[in-house]
Amino acid sequence: MKPALPAAILTVPLAHRALHDAAGGRPENSRAAIRAAMAAGYGIEIDLQLSSDGCAMVFHDSDLDRLADASGPVRARTRSDLQAIPLKDGDGEGIPDLPEVLDLVAGKVPLLIELKDQHGQMGLTDGGLERATAAALKGYGGPVAVMSFNPNSVAELAQLAPDIARGITTSAYDPSEWPELPKAVCDDLRGIPDFARTGASFISHEAADLPRPRVQALRNDGVPVLCWTVTSAAEETAARVFADNVTFEQYLSPLTP
Repeated sequence: MKPALPAAILTVPLAHRALHDAAGGRPENSRAAIRAAMAAGYGIEIDLQLSSDGCAMVFHDSDLDRLADASGPVRARTRSDLQAIPLKDGDGEGIPDLPEVLDLVAGKVPLLIELKDQHGQMGLTDGGLERATAAALKGYGGPVAVMSFNPNSVAELAQLAPDIARGITTSAYDPSEWPELPKAVCDDLRGIPDFARTGASFISHEAADLPRPRVQALRNDGVPVLCWTVTSAAEETAARVFADNVTFEQYLSPLTP
């Protein structure tokens, strides 16, 4: 039997890449942003990339340039190298790894973890990021779930961490917004064809596309639907008609919607 999504992930708004605010000295996916989300009582969504030595690093982009004081692929650097690279708009802190973040959160708030596609075009995975994630999560006692846009990654997680709730991050897959993907791949993924084979417990869908019939059919069948990413109270109100919880940024979501 596939694991159920923890109830807390459905009831507490999820701070996108933690409660980040560059102007406030809290970069995306940073320790400062994680602490701020916890202090406010929010759940936390974070992203993972893989280091060159096989460690799960809490960082969104595949390249360092936008978010850190370095350039080039995350995957080309070791864990220790990445930990020493300061995040932009922060207090000099480096990139955290997943075990450190798990120790920091320690089950106090729900945690939603997205594994970023490592190989492009949502193809087969070599399992490196999935193995690192599963190893870090072994024995973690707090409310947690994992997800990925790449269904092959979700299927790998089903084998490596079968007791952890897993989901597919889904989208309208407008080809103009996914230039790295062939149109045929966009057309395929748009229909969420891999939900059953991956043993997924939930989806997290693009907020503007929530009314899509396939998404609402899953919800009508009892599948929890999260969404990404709402940026105002008005967007949240609209999204909650079609979704069970939101991932938010740029404003403070009410803790009791």
